[in-house]
Amino acid sequence: MFKEFQKDMGSVQKNSILGILALVIILQYQEIQAEMIIGTGSIEPGVDLIFEGGVKDDVMPNEYFLNESETDVHIEVLANWSSKAPDGSREGGHVAYLNINAILINEVTGTSVTHKLTPHVNMSDNLHYAKNIKLPGRIDEKYSVIFEISPPINDELGMHYDWRKAVDEQLVDANTFKFKNLDFEKIAQSKRR
Repeated sequence: MFKEFQKDMGSVQKNSILGILALVIILQYQEIQAEMIIGTGSIEPGVDLIFEGGVKDDVMPNEYFLNESETDVHIEVLANWSSKAPDGSREGGHVAYLNINAILINEVTGTSVTHKLTPHVNMSDNLHYAKNIKLPGRIDEKYSVIFEISPPINDELGMHYDWRKAVDEQLVDANTFKFKNLDFEKIAQSKRR
């Protein structure tokens, strides 16, 4: 009887260890996947926008992108065609050639920095606009972020006759989105690996 009890206890311990291991893996996966939704918006003609504060990441080539160890936040904008997009635009498809700037303002000190977001690709969001950034202050301070979105200029995109006649002379309307009282501390302390 004692041997059966030991066997049952061994099984319970083994199951407990497996459960704890599974929980640790799930928590690590959630930390890797954590992104802060800063806000959402839309611009004409039929473009949905999601503004995110992502966990710092290793982005190449590193002569153009801030090193992961020097980064506080990976600022992102997902720009996708909506169901209201012009004919020929695939719903959910990435809207390319946008010019996007992110102005980060420290609400405590008033210090600000401006970053041009560039095209990035990863396995979770696929194509998006982003940049690894260093906050203009401490990670525990509050921030405002202003996103300035404008259409491509000059020779960045050729505009065919049918688009110009059916939609507009530009790809999208320019617009600005401002989000206040943002707390990036949790994201800045998170790691992907």
